[in-house]
Amino acid sequence: MTLEALLRRLAGQAKGLAVAGALGYAAAAALVWNWPRAYVATAIVAPAETTGIATSALLTPAPFLQPSLLDQRPGGNFAVYLAALRAPEAAAVLARETGILAEIEARRAALPFGPLRRLLGLRMQADADDVLALLERNLATTPSLSSVTWSLELVHRERATALDMLLRLHTQAEARVRQTLAELAGRRIAALEERLRQERDLFLRNTLYELLAQQQRAALVVDADEAAAARLVSGPVVEIRPSVPNRPLLLLLLAIVVPGVVVVLAACRILAAGETEEPSPPRRMEPTFVHLPVDQAC
Repeated sequence: MTLEALLRRLAGQAKGLAVAGALGYAAAAALVWNWPRAYVATAIVAPAETTGIATSALLTPAPFLQPSLLDQRPGGNFAVYLAALRAPEAAAVLARETGILAEIEARRAALPFGPLRRLLGLRMQADADDVLALLERNLATTPSLSSVTWSLELVHRERATALDMLLRLHTQAEARVRQTLAELAGRRIAALEERLRQERDLFLRNTLYELLAQQQRAALVVDADEAAAARLVSGPVVEIRPSVPNRPLLLLLLAIVVPGVVVVLAACRILAAGETEEPSPPRRMEPTFVHLPVDQAC
């Protein structure tokens, strides 16, 4: 079938396509409009700059050997902080200190999929793995293109819960980094003190005393400073009105996509049915005169 014939077929079905498009848009719009709204809790953080006195890659805000000038990946304390936000320890803290487990179980038991889950024998109880999966879906860490700051965004249906969870995640990640740094400094101090008790060379003892002073200073900074990994540029806040999903944008996209889908499906149906144009009348054959040689004519 030619393109011109296909377009004529579609033009002949314009009313049916318009009705189908309107019904499809109404169904999709109803689904989007009734989709549960969620709040976004946001915090802006920046890598802490108070641990540059350390000699370990874990204690420095950036690695010693930068692979490339264009490499903007986080390093040092801040990289550990970002990883700790989605670590199993963070999920365990939320499961222990918040009511997220009960909320997940209530959501699973609610209509319309709750009875279906019971009928199929699916698991209804929630655990730390479910909280970890929720964090992987709803927690976003986005670097700024114009500065060294990062934005933390957590999406949740309850406004107070979103703010509480983001605050607990930041506190847990910062405490995890601080604990690691304190343990590292403590082990170094213990090792240096043990070596000093055994060393008799005066030159080596002076070097060991300098290293011991550095580690004691690092331990003091970790204990006294308010931020060892990430400084809060803007504390955790949550929006007043829910913004997820973005209903106006989705409705506008549906108004563009649904008519196109309806037209494409109608064209596929016409092509699959093998409909063709009405056969044209046969062309008239004009008589043809053939000139034969004289001997054949006789």
